[in-house]
Amino acid sequence: MRVEIWSDIACPWCYVGKARFEKALAAFPHRDAVEVVHRSFELDPGRAKDDIQPVIPMLTEKYGMSEAQARAGEENLGTQAAAEGLEYRTGGRDHGSTFDMHRLLHLARERGRQDELLQILYTANFAEERSVFGDDERLVELAVSAGLDEDDARTVLADPAAYADEVRADEREAAGLGANGVPFFVLDRRYGVSGAQPAEVFTQALEQAWASRSPLELIQQDGRGGQGGAEACGPDGCAVPHQH
Repeated sequence: MRVEIWSDIACPWCYVGKARFEKALAAFPHRDAVEVVHRSFELDPGRAKDDIQPVIPMLTEKYGMSEAQARAGEENLGTQAAAEGLEYRTGGRDHGSTFDMHRLLHLARERGRQDELLQILYTANFAEERSVFGDDERLVELAVSAGLDEDDARTVLADPAAYADEVRADEREAAGLGANGVPFFVLDRRYGVSGAQPAEVFTQALEQAWASRSPLELIQQDGRGGQGGAEACGPDGCAVPHQH
């Protein structure tokens, strides 16, 4: 069973939602049969790489809230994150383009290190003082700490076209699925879960998706279902063709 998760490194609820989903997945009896794929989604697509600003002014400008409301929201997020065992700096963070991070995440997927890099990027953005925005050297360090090759990471960051199509394809797919916000979880392309739901909701979704998987129906030459039919090879050898 495959679970696809659309998220953005600048999204605090994605950070919290990942922890809640993983709590449910860890307790899921069939967890070893679940493939998790992280998909790209930018909350601020098209933002210039050098367009970086503090989080609180960004929130007041983008969402029309007061500074007090923005700060209260950050405090609430800090409390929610702490409840999941996550560190969260409620002040002093900044905001910028995540496009390069998503491109690195596609490289990491090819190398089998996608989940590791995503968690490292979340932690760096939400819990550490040094910014992850507009600093290629910072991103290279984080990529290497996730197990990626330094030269591979530098090559991707030096070429704005590297994995750009993959990021855009993920974003078009999200739009096609009706996802206009993140985190957005899709289970076997049959069920969707929107937002950083409680772990119990993810548990229910995993159980429902697993139970509703359709068994394979074999098609025979005469059009009927069932087993049997043409010769095949198996653990005990290959069937000998019948001579007519």
